[in-house]
Amino acid sequence: MTRFHLEVVVAREEARAACTVLAQAAGLSKVRVKDAMLKGAAWLKRGGAGERRLRRAQTVPRPGDILSLHYDPELLARVPPIAECRHDAGRFSIWFKPAGLMTQGTRFGDHCSLLRQAEVFRRPGREVFLVHRLDREAAGLVILAHDRAAAGALSRIFAARAIVKRYRVELRGRIAPAAGRIDLPLDGKPAATEYVRLSHDPAADVSVVEAVMRTGRKHQIRRHFALAGFPVMGDPAYGQNNKNAAGLKLTACGLEFVCPFTGRPLRFELPAGALS
Repeated sequence: MTRFHLEVVVAREEARAACTVLAQAAGLSKVRVKDAMLKGAAWLKRGGAGERRLRRAQTVPRPGDILSLHYDPELLARVPPIAECRHDAGRFSIWFKPAGLMTQGTRFGDHCSLLRQAEVFRRPGREVFLVHRLDREAAGLVILAHDRAAAGALSRIFAARAIVKRYRVELRGRIAPAAGRIDLPLDGKPAATEYVRLSHDPAADVSVVEAVMRTGRKHQIRRHFALAGFPVMGDPAYGQNNKNAAGLKLTACGLEFVCPFTGRPLRFELPAGALS
């Protein structure tokens, strides 16, 4: 079965559970639809309000409601890696997102996302807001906020470039100079990445660098090093001769910022064992 999506406008005479309505419209069993709903693949739109995920299979929709199902059997069958909370400050928390876990879900589901895991596994019922993102293929530290004001405050210091994010990256080739700055525009906008070479393995021809982005362009580190001729190992999208069976070798290993609530400087760093 290939992925599909459908919409159902609930008729006035309907008085059935959402899973029953969607199962009949999709030609799927209720068991499959309930599983998809629990994993965030069903949505409800009511009146002028925005859409929201509908997880409760027995919810009875009202006449005029719009139910939608975004069904991707491959995504729904995935067993996601598990994230780990490294620090809980109350209004925000710091998580380690393993490679292969999305930061947030899609319309086809969110059970393979950090955001959903944080909602379910850490103080159920507490609000969770995404402040920044990390590519699915990458591993590393991510900040989540737990109220709207905290999300706004953290987003502002991100926008002001007042949070230093450090990355440990493995590159194809011996990058030189040993410390430098890549100033190549991306998408027609200025972009800057600073790096320090930590080591080079001549046998594998792989350099390990620590990098800091001074701007925030999409896939900036991956694109910059590929453009400079030293692609990230395991990157499926950028560079050549950089395949790696262990996947993308890019880890967000450090975060440094001044807490917007206490004024205290904070530093979070992954231990060496998490960077192998």
